[in-house]
Amino acid sequence: MAVNLSNVEQAIIEELKISPEEARAYVAIVKTGKMDAARISKAVGISEKQALEVAKSLVGRGMVIEITATEFESLHPRFAVTNRYRRRCAEDSIPFKKNLRVDNIGIVLEKPFEDARTK
Repeated sequence: MAVNLSNVEQAIIEELKISPEEARAYVAIVKTGKMDAARISKAVGISEKQALEVAKSLVGRGMVIEITATEFESLHPRFAVTNRYRRRCAEDSIPFKKNLRVDNIGIVLEKPFEDARTK
């Protein structure tokens, strides 16, 4: 299955083994730029407390950085997705090697990432 903006969240869930809430939050941060827990909460449809937990989980997964206690920003999608895939391979004790679907996730998210940061 080809990866595009309409199915990128599902591809992230399948390839990177993260929760649907984490995938939605990550894509929202990529498309929007720096977000606080309240904005993540609205974008994902979860409580502010859950949004904070999801964002901190993404920090731990190497996909997002914590700017302040409640503000988060995505790493560049190609870097963030590869970071998470490398960690997933280590967690599952599988060899880390090129994965075209993972590469395509980063490529698909690259333009929205850049658009959100060059307004």
